[in-house]
Amino acid sequence: MTSHQFRLGLFDLAGVVWAVAGAQLIRFGVDATSVDLGRSQIPYVAVGLILAAAWWLALWLSGTRDSRILGYGPEEYKRVTSTSLWLFGAIAVVSYVFQLDPARGYVAVALPLGITALLFSRWILRIVLVHERNAGLSLRRVLIIGAPQTAAHLNRQLSSHPEAGYSPVALYLTAEGPSASDDFGGGVFRTRPDLANILAAVEEHNADTVVVSGGAALPPTTIRQLGWALAGRDVSLVMAPALTDVAGPRIHTTPVAGLPLIHVTTPRLDGLKGIAKRGFDIASSLALLALLAFPMLAIALWVRLDSPGPVIFRQARIGRAGEPFKMLKFRSMVADAEARLEALRARNQGSGLLFKIKDDPRVTRSGRFLRRYSLDELPQLFNVLNGSMSLVGPRPPLPREVEQYDQFAHRRLLIKPGITGLWQVSGRSNLSWDDSIRLDLYYVENWSMVQDLIILLRTAKAVVGKTGAY
Repeated sequence: MTSHQFRLGLFDLAGVVWAVAGAQLIRFGVDATSVDLGRSQIPYVAVGLILAAAWWLALWLSGTRDSRILGYGPEEYKRVTSTSLWLFGAIAVVSYVFQLDPARGYVAVALPLGITALLFSRWILRIVLVHERNAGLSLRRVLIIGAPQTAAHLNRQLSSHPEAGYSPVALYLTAEGPSASDDFGGGVFRTRPDLANILAAVEEHNADTVVVSGGAALPPTTIRQLGWALAGRDVSLVMAPALTDVAGPRIHTTPVAGLPLIHVTTPRLDGLKGIAKRGFDIASSLALLALLAFPMLAIALWVRLDSPGPVIFRQARIGRAGEPFKMLKFRSMVADAEARLEALRARNQGSGLLFKIKDDPRVTRSGRFLRRYSLDELPQLFNVLNGSMSLVGPRPPLPREVEQYDQFAHRRLLIKPGITGLWQVSGRSNLSWDDSIRLDLYYVENWSMVQDLIILLRTAKAVVGKTGAY
């Protein structure tokens, strides 16, 4: 057990005890009460202790403290939530079968209190773990096996995300060829790919995880024998298929004749999913417009008084399926900003097709403040309401950008553009053109309502942090 897993155990125990104690006080106060079992009764204090112990054990047995899911991705939070719901579902079934009569208010309070406490403590501990991993601690030492290009790609991806907990210490190349592995700071092996050589590399670099890429020239029998040998050394074996930018829910494994076949599905934003996303957009935009009505009126007055010109700036953008629409924003530049554009081309600091200037002389005094906190984008709630945009989606492109798209970039237009998206929470104007396209394509290929909610939560942090806003 690692130190982080030990901390998780302590925090989980504190969370479930706090939940059952809070449920006891909220439901019954300080007065002692009990559950009627027919011929006997059990005090609710004892019930709470049994529930806390069962909850803590369920979290352990369901793998919520598995080191493979800690520090990165939503799987840890999903397991905590589903385990808690399954436990209380089992309690409801047992109570019905044996005709027990637990207070419904007690259960109704304990469950949300516990889930909230557990998720909050997991979030806090994840911040601590990510800080440790960024400092070079609590990392798995990884030996990567593969062809030069695939091994170098895995090395770059794992090294750029230390919060995931993997630190490449050596590359075992199964073929000759130029690659970025030549600049790798650890060990690079170019010997014949057989079991003895791989195990020697594991021992030499004290690796505790071996990652085999999809391009590794290893026969099936060697991979199977490698798994047996690594299991005896308590070293993890990870298979990395030649897939990139594919979210977990799209991957399904089916064992067929001893082969783990990987199915990759493509989410379709139609039917019930499309209705759910559109319904969420309408309800949320209406609620936000009602909540922000007076602040938006104040911003409109400020823009009007700060510089001559219209309050609302209407700009042609390209929406879903290439349909043009007028995107609304509070005007943050002088009225003749478009006419001055060509004179500023030489000062462009944007990447690719994006035009950005950090200290754009066309931006007004009010515009600098509005842009810093993304308040100039509030009128886009009307675009969401009329259906030309969504709350979350790819960045709405300009017509001149779309004209220069390649065949892959056109996939961004499969769904509606959004007020916010992965581009907004991942750096905004600091992103390169390639990164912006990659993030938008990832969103299109891996859309889910859960991902939309996560992006909306991260947007608030990005806006307050002001990173990349200009």
